[in-house]
Amino acid sequence: MDELVERVDCQDRVLGVVSRREAIREGWLHRVAVTVCRDERGRILVHRRSGQVSRFPGLYEVGVGGAANVGESYEQAAARELAEELGIRALPRLLFTFINRSGLSPHWLGVHEAVVPDAVIPDSDEVAWHGWLTEPELGSALLEWRFTPDSHEAFSRYLAFRTAQS
Repeated sequence: MDELVERVDCQDRVLGVVSRREAIREGWLHRVAVTVCRDERGRILVHRRSGQVSRFPGLYEVGVGGAANVGESYEQAAARELAEELGIRALPRLLFTFINRSGLSPHWLGVHEAVVPDAVIPDSDEVAWHGWLTEPELGSALLEWRFTPDSHEAFSRYLAFRTAQS
């Protein structure tokens, strides 16, 4: 069964409940939460999606995330996705949201950050490989490996946000 999401407008206000498949097919805005995970040394978790997932199988990702369920905040969705995909309990911090047009369809993307243990146990149905990269290593990987479209957009905005905060 397809998951239900809230269709939202350009101000991120709820318009109604639709299936995620329908939201993607029709190009309707809905909410997605992603978390950039860092370890205690500041390295960033990168993973390769399983070949069995329906969206972007086998591509690399910088963030861990997915669609927000009906009634979920960005933070709740991000925390749920961390538990489902990495088997960890963490409180990701929402940094910013923006309308992301680089994925399968336009969506509001809530970008979070969390410091997580480096010994994560990814769900093998969703994650085929994972590793920790420094920012320079990740910069090189983004040019050489095949990443999801969201990864490029979200990570460049994440770096700009961190630079503006320093």
